[in-house]
Amino acid sequence: MTTPTALSKLHRAFPFWMSLLLIPLIIFLALQGGWWLILMPLSTWWMFSVLDHFAGLDVDNADPNTSEDQLFWYKLITLIWPALQIATIFGIIAYAVRADHLNGLELWGLSFGLGVISGTIGITYAHELMHQKPKYERWFADILLGSVLYGHFRSEHLLVHHRYIGTRRDPVTARYNEGFHRFFPRVLRDSLRSAWAAEAAMLARKGLPVWDGSNPFWRYLALQAGFLALALLIGGWVGLLMFVNQALVAIWQLELTNYVEHYGLTRKHLGGGKYEHVQPRHSWNAAQKASNWLLINLQRHSDHHYKPDRRFPLLQTYTEDVAPQLPYGYPVMTAVAMVPPLWTRMMNARVKRWRAMYYPEITDWKAYNKGLHPLPR
Repeated sequence: MTTPTALSKLHRAFPFWMSLLLIPLIIFLALQGGWWLILMPLSTWWMFSVLDHFAGLDVDNADPNTSEDQLFWYKLITLIWPALQIATIFGIIAYAVRADHLNGLELWGLSFGLGVISGTIGITYAHELMHQKPKYERWFADILLGSVLYGHFRSEHLLVHHRYIGTRRDPVTARYNEGFHRFFPRVLRDSLRSAWAAEAAMLARKGLPVWDGSNPFWRYLALQAGFLALALLIGGWVGLLMFVNQALVAIWQLELTNYVEHYGLTRKHLGGGKYEHVQPRHSWNAAQKASNWLLINLQRHSDHHYKPDRRFPLLQTYTEDVAPQLPYGYPVMTAVAMVPPLWTRMMNARVKRWRAMYYPEITDWKAYNKGLHPLPR
């Protein structure tokens, strides 16, 4: 067996580097303005939906025991992205507020495009980085999340979501028949509260007050305040509004993805506040090849929750008898989620089949879910 060369390793990782093309694209759109601005959502959500149709499914799995040195070109894209994203956001804002050819609507559209980048790519890469052991990678995650004013997502994701996925104690697990437009305001409120409570509980176990300097919320606030101040300094009030708008778009995309990933899936309650262990069946899986390139295998979400510290090129995909399958990739599914009647028509039957497959002993799911305790207040 031959050892892969550096060139062959780069070749294998190359599809995941396509996200870099979004940076020259947003620069081109800023220079052009007008109807050209719709190219940003078209180039991510819709183009990759079309590519999924032609590229098909990727059901091949890498060796999960692959050594770290074999993953250099995969890891590098996540390590260089924070600097690229910060430079792009503030460079575009600095240019746009001084450009004579961009009116107010076009400035909004341009900031929307920035949010597509920081949400689709930036938060996805932050998610990968926050799960890694090196401190500098977790710091990069905090920087990316600070740039979209959502720093607490790291605490919520690591301390709450991964622990309570598929239960009423997880704000991010979308309930059966809960439309996205009800889910979104609920998760904005509850995820912040649960993240704060989780960090407070950790500090209490160490005998420290919630206001102790080791509380990461201070870091989240400092980063977010710094980015807001930079936006105001570079672009004035218009630049600040552009920055806030891109952050809101990014957060909206994140929570759309969260909504899709666990909709209607429930871990069995064992009594005494305990639940069964997390299994691949507790997350929706999607094997669409092109959108997995864009989202660095985030759609192999079943394996991510089963093995959270596994780097993205090593995430495994599963067949339908092991993990529930989405009919399309995230770009299509998140668009469908914005239309609740269409979403429930597409997904509720799949949830019912999942329930019958894995939990045939539960015959009254309405009563079962009603008996579970919500997140303590």
